[in-house]
Amino acid sequence: MRDVPVSWLEKVWRRTSLVQRLTCVALVPTAISAVLLVTLLTRHQMDTLHEMGRSTADAIAQQASSVSGDALRDGQRRDLGRIAQSIVQLPQVARVRIADPDGEILADRVNGSVDDDESLTVSRDVLDPVNHRVVGSVTVDVSVEEAVSAQRASVHNALLWLSLSLFIAVGIGWSTARWLSAPLRNLAIAVRQLGLGDRTVVVPVTDDTEIGDLQRGFNGAASKLLHAQIGMEREIAQATEELARKNAALEAASVAKARFLAAASHDLRQPLYALTLFSSGLAVDEFDPVRLNRIAHIQECVEALDHLFSELLDLSRLETGAMPPVIRDVALDEVFEEVSVNFRMVAEQHDLRLVVRTTGLWVRSDRTMVARILNNLVSNALRYTRCGGVLVGARRRLDGTVRVDVWDTGLGIAQEHQRHIFDEFYRVESGPEAGRPEGTRRGLGLGLSTVQRLAGLLGTQASVRSTLGKGSVFSVTLPEVQPGVPEAAPAPLSEPVPRRDITGMRVLVIDDEPSILAGISFLLGSWGCEVQTAEDAQQAMEAVHQWMQPPDIVISDLRLREGTGLDVIALLDRYYRRRPGDPPPFARVLITGETRSDYLRNVDTATTQVLYKPVSPDRLLDVMVSAWSVHHAAV
Repeated sequence: MRDVPVSWLEKVWRRTSLVQRLTCVALVPTAISAVLLVTLLTRHQMDTLHEMGRSTADAIAQQASSVSGDALRDGQRRDLGRIAQSIVQLPQVARVRIADPDGEILADRVNGSVDDDESLTVSRDVLDPVNHRVVGSVTVDVSVEEAVSAQRASVHNALLWLSLSLFIAVGIGWSTARWLSAPLRNLAIAVRQLGLGDRTVVVPVTDDTEIGDLQRGFNGAASKLLHAQIGMEREIAQATEELARKNAALEAASVAKARFLAAASHDLRQPLYALTLFSSGLAVDEFDPVRLNRIAHIQECVEALDHLFSELLDLSRLETGAMPPVIRDVALDEVFEEVSVNFRMVAEQHDLRLVVRTTGLWVRSDRTMVARILNNLVSNALRYTRCGGVLVGARRRLDGTVRVDVWDTGLGIAQEHQRHIFDEFYRVESGPEAGRPEGTRRGLGLGLSTVQRLAGLLGTQASVRSTLGKGSVFSVTLPEVQPGVPEAAPAPLSEPVPRRDITGMRVLVIDDEPSILAGISFLLGSWGCEVQTAEDAQQAMEAVHQWMQPPDIVISDLRLREGTGLDVIALLDRYYRRRPGDPPPFARVLITGETRSDYLRNVDTATTQVLYKPVSPDRLLDVMVSAWSVHHAAV
């Protein structure tokens, strides 16, 4: 739409105030009427003056012609001169001329005291009184200068009074306009204050006209707005208080849940750890196929319990902040290769394809957490895929990030479940065909929740797109970096070749649970170790007195009935006269079900390896060999 050109008059009108507009509306018609009236009256008076002058001149000429008839007939110039002189002395007569029929001037008199610049000339024929024939003519010039001057003075005075009247009218009109517009100005000021947040503004009602109705309407609207604001503020305060109360309750519930998970993870893992040790010891020196089959079932149940508690442990460690990310440059191909190695056999066992596309992309992230995310997603995808396979790939985006995708041709996720799929303890239960049966192992619904929490620690979030019956794709976006040499992860002082044979190794086991001590003693004894057990510091000191040399390795629980395993290890260090800077006198392994960071911050991970209960026998053996090898190399 094109702009309509605006005239200068409209521009001036827009710049004027309401008082100026009212004054202009009131005075302009009056001023125009007064000017027109003065003009018409002046013109009428001028016409009247000229008409009166012409009448006077005609009367004088008529009188002159009547008295000069005999003198013209007789040709008496002297008498004509006297007649002309007497007539010219009359007021306003400027000149008198008497001529014969042939036009010869017989008498010509001028009044020197009268200015004949403005005069009226009237001529009359002179008739013979006897035979009534024309014997000459009389011409009279009458001056109207005085009348015109008087009229001009009158017009000047009229204009002066008109100007004075207009000035007074402007003052009165301006005052009246201000008085009339004052309620509107007050309303405008009140509206401005209302817009600035002053809800208590009130406009006085000045009259009972439309302006009064407008003032009362404004006051009513302002009052309703004030009450509405007060009510809204009260509701907001109540909602804020309620939200704060619920927020505090939610935080308290979250803290209580984290404490419960940490405590439950620690307390429940104790008997589970003992069960793991005893079940593993049952198979030692057992050759009966029936008993070995029963032992295998027991171990399968123990592994299922271990899987469930591992999920709880992961959630507990994430909520307690025990897993801070270590950000460095990561080559995605290395992580993809690790995922492929972990799940290739699983996919082949179920006639599925696991395709991992290589990529030259690098990301800035925590390698362990990225690998954990992909492991969880691929494991979940294989579990819910019956035919087809799983694809893992990465794609560069225009915003400088890399999107890592895990595609599957599984059952898919219904739309109503997708918004909750990353919630804790949420599982999609669509019947017995929902997932592939995996013996006694069944998750708690924490795998995808763990993925989302790990993604949150990395400053991103996981997303899902799925079509029911066709499959799903889970995605995680990570910041891209230029390819380079991977940053080396912290490594031990040396990397000796580990030995699996630990026969004859002196092992001191410290734990306040007798069942765990019995189980691990039986297991380590079956491996050929010399085992001493203790429940506290005093028993530990008594146990090491049984050997002439320090133990090769000390395996201790973190939390004991009296103190911690770190306190007992420190006591043993002092007993063997370890000085600051000296290598430790024995290798050490800390086994705990605790996940809270305040319990783990004092652990020296450079010399002490930490395991989380329950620990499988194979894992325990590997860590013992690694810890002994590192200690032996340092000594």
